[in-house]
Amino acid sequence: MAPTAALAPFAWSLLLAAGVVVFSTVPLGAARSQANFQMADLAAPRAMFDRLPAWGKRAAWAHQNCFEAFTLHAPAALLCLVAGVTNPVAIAAAWIHPVLRLAYIGAYVGNVPPLRGLCWAGGLTCSGILYVEGLRALLG
Repeated sequence: MAPTAALAPFAWSLLLAAGVVVFSTVPLGAARSQANFQMADLAAPRAMFDRLPAWGKRAAWAHQNCFEAFTLHAPAALLCLVAGVTNPVAIAAAWIHPVLRLAYIGAYVGNVPPLRGLCWAGGLTCSGILYVEGLRALLG
């Protein structure tokens, strides 16, 4: 088993990826505020989607996608923790993933589709690397 310090990037990646999900509520909250969010909207917060400005709709979609990305990334990071992965490529992927996901939110809300697509693909690739390296360590 790898020393605890060697596994820290995977734990941090997991924590930072969860933080990105939480952070994604910031632009969404700003959009809801601009759309005149009322206490009555708490009964059905998704029903106010049509009142959001265009950037706010993109913020809502980015927020939803953050959950999707997290459900793929979290098991990959946990697999690397359990398997004791020390591969530098996997460690780099663990650190890069949350950075790309933050950039993804900015690119989505800012309406920069090519950058958004690159960030999405890069984040997905990072998670894929973690799965591959985790399985290699576990099985090999």
